[in-house]
Amino acid sequence: MTKISYRALFTLPVIVSALGFFVDVYDLLIFSIVRVPSLQSLGYSEAEVSKIGTFIFNSQQAGLLVGGILWGVLGDKRGRLSVLFGSIITYSLANIACGFVEEPNTYALLRFVAGVGLSGEIGAAMTLVTEIIPKEIRSLGPTIVAGVGYLGAGAAYLTQEWFEWRTAYMVGGGMGLLLLLLRISVFESGLFLEMKETKVSRGNFFYFFSSWPRFIKYVRCIMVGVPTWFVVGILGTFGNELGKELGITEAISPGKCVMFIYFGLTAGDFFSGPLSQWLHSRRKAISALMFCGSICVAIYLYGGIASPTVLYSVCFLAGICTGYIGLYLMMVAELYGTNLRATATTSVPSVVRGMAIPMTLAFQAFKPSFGAIGGAALLGVLCYGISLFSLTRIEETYGKELDFVE
Repeated sequence: MTKISYRALFTLPVIVSALGFFVDVYDLLIFSIVRVPSLQSLGYSEAEVSKIGTFIFNSQQAGLLVGGILWGVLGDKRGRLSVLFGSIITYSLANIACGFVEEPNTYALLRFVAGVGLSGEIGAAMTLVTEIIPKEIRSLGPTIVAGVGYLGAGAAYLTQEWFEWRTAYMVGGGMGLLLLLLRISVFESGLFLEMKETKVSRGNFFYFFSSWPRFIKYVRCIMVGVPTWFVVGILGTFGNELGKELGITEAISPGKCVMFIYFGLTAGDFFSGPLSQWLHSRRKAISALMFCGSICVAIYLYGGIASPTVLYSVCFLAGICTGYIGLYLMMVAELYGTNLRATATTSVPSVVRGMAIPMTLAFQAFKPSFGAIGGAALLGVLCYGISLFSLTRIEETYGKELDFVE
């Protein structure tokens, strides 16, 4: 491996993509972190906070689903950079506006718009980075982007600790607008520019549904990522409810649960890339982490945790074992040709995020019969079981050449 090859990991597109993902994660998680204090300050009781918070959270996830398709198609039709510019303007302005909300319907609408914007960042960034880094060290690029990006969760939590929740939203939106200044100097993917000169169809979202094998391949890509939002969207976001049922006497902060999960994700993503390089496999690295993640979930729910410190520690470990997202998105990018790569890599994680809607609804539906712990456990078995099965049916992409079209 030459020194020049490793320099590709520290070019401006990689650095800016990492910083962009940092802001993306901050703005994506800020509602989960300020959900309770923001709704309480608007005058809602603890019971109302749970119900209204779920509605607003699901509105954001619906926006992610819509935006993932929209930005993915534009990424293949207009280019990776056009998505990076458009998405960041959308979510930055929406987050600033969230600092002025006074009632839940407006709050939900703005989180929907923010979700639409946020869905474009990670897919376009991962597509760009995957295409510009040599295949010999490709595993390391997206993991650097994800590893740095997930620190945005810690920044979101600390900002909420230091400032009032409205200010936390404005800080996130302001960081996004400042990031636009760096975006100006980023260059477009060479593979996209070459493909753009051909007459091949680009950004055809319906291609994924044009035959049964293509549909199943797309669904399997989605299902591999589902555990990531189970850990964040259920174990983290509802950590206060789960902690109470576990018998922990001290109050559990969902924001702190999310922060520790994302600190773990940072460490996990820095680890998963080198692990894939060492194993010469995407699937083996992801499956190993996913298996360890399922053990962490079992410890969280049935390990007899009795203190906030231990619960937050398990959240951190679960985050490490779920820190394969950069590697996972790179695998998705490698599975598809240049004319559909952005569409797949942007829409897949957005659909995964959108899966938080049925997951939270299922969790709420399971609680009356099984309780919060039993409901989360049943949901976890379904998520990890389907994900591991889907992973075994996906093509190995380690070292794959990316100069091809569908």
